[in-house]
Amino acid sequence: MFRRDYLDNGIPVLMERIRGVRSVCLGIWVKVGSRYETRQTNGISHFLEHMFFKGTSRRSQKEIAVEIDSLGGDLNAYTSKETTTFYIKLLDDYIDKGIELLMDVFLNPRIPEEEIEKEKGIVIEEIKMVEDTPDDYIHDLFSEYAWNRTGLGLGILGTRKTVRSFTRKSLLEHIRRYYTVDNIVISSAGNIEHEEVLGTLNSHIGSVTRSSDTPALTRPTFHHGTKVVQKDCAEVHLCIGTEGIAQGSPERYAMLLMNTVVGAGVSSRLFQQIREERGLAYSVYSYISAYHDSGLFSVYAGTGRKKYRQVIDLVRDELVNLKDTLTEDELTRAKKQLKGNMVLALESTSGRMNNLARQEIYYGKYISPSDIIRAIDRVRLSEVRGLADRLFSDGKFALAVLGPVKSASI
Repeated sequence: MFRRDYLDNGIPVLMERIRGVRSVCLGIWVKVGSRYETRQTNGISHFLEHMFFKGTSRRSQKEIAVEIDSLGGDLNAYTSKETTTFYIKLLDDYIDKGIELLMDVFLNPRIPEEEIEKEKGIVIEEIKMVEDTPDDYIHDLFSEYAWNRTGLGLGILGTRKTVRSFTRKSLLEHIRRYYTVDNIVISSAGNIEHEEVLGTLNSHIGSVTRSSDTPALTRPTFHHGTKVVQKDCAEVHLCIGTEGIAQGSPERYAMLLMNTVVGAGVSSRLFQQIREERGLAYSVYSYISAYHDSGLFSVYAGTGRKKYRQVIDLVRDELVNLKDTLTEDELTRAKKQLKGNMVLALESTSGRMNNLARQEIYYGKYISPSDIIRAIDRVRLSEVRGLADRLFSDGKFALAVLGPVKSASI
């Protein structure tokens, strides 16, 4: 059973009771991520997320860790391009204790100077780890190039230089500017009692009144062309893509179905053609990145230095020709696959919690699984073909290549 309420200070609370489970997942979503940063402050949202767990006015870092382990739960956070999320997942018996712990971390962080300097080293190691994982790093390089390293093109982790520049003053200013009542959404799913959860939240965060003016977003400009980064690794890693659609676009279900046909799953066109039929890659898939006002449709492949040009050509040809070759049978299979994947993803309380918050942030309303299934079923072949025609026919793709190569083109 879904329910939307508002705390005394106006923060929206989305709750869904799921009978038959013993877990509860509750998240605090702040509408700020790396796209709100500048090249000089890049990475501050992610760095600050780390600092919230370094102790509060009531608990040390170790006491926070011991308490959540003693409850048998999971207390964590993550940062994306447009949001920062703090969440707790634990047994329903401990929901009051869990909310109190999460609220203490979120509302009362000390952000001690000595921990800031220590955390800089940790985050820089995290940056190095990504750079040493080429099948992860290529996605950052592609996004940076496609969005010209501004807004959506800024990496979530930042750079070594920006991380070293952060100060306690700059972190507190980031909190003051973005961690405000008009920028927060709370969502919860699991075996919950709505009134009890609402009352507990009100007693902790319902009296917070901090507000500020968040700067308006500037719609990004997609940058097509080729970027090659030479790296001594065993494979050539590449991302090919074009500008997609916004998260709230009415074409989003057509986009999801198109992605399913092209490269989501072992029966997809790219997996069958590039891996199974030609043996050119072990890993190949397509994916969607969607934001408030734009998005990306991308294809990843990891292949050999003697095969990467052939893989690029095959991916490009598949995308350009999709408008003429997509069939009703493929669309029907994609609908079944997409609906099945969606239902399985929503069987966990954390999946439901994430879904509630994202719907509130991007659509401003609740869309039930049944409504989504009906919307998927309504998509026509002509809609998907038309979307493919608009996105791919002009051939204006961005290509990022990472590996032991000197040049590439698309």
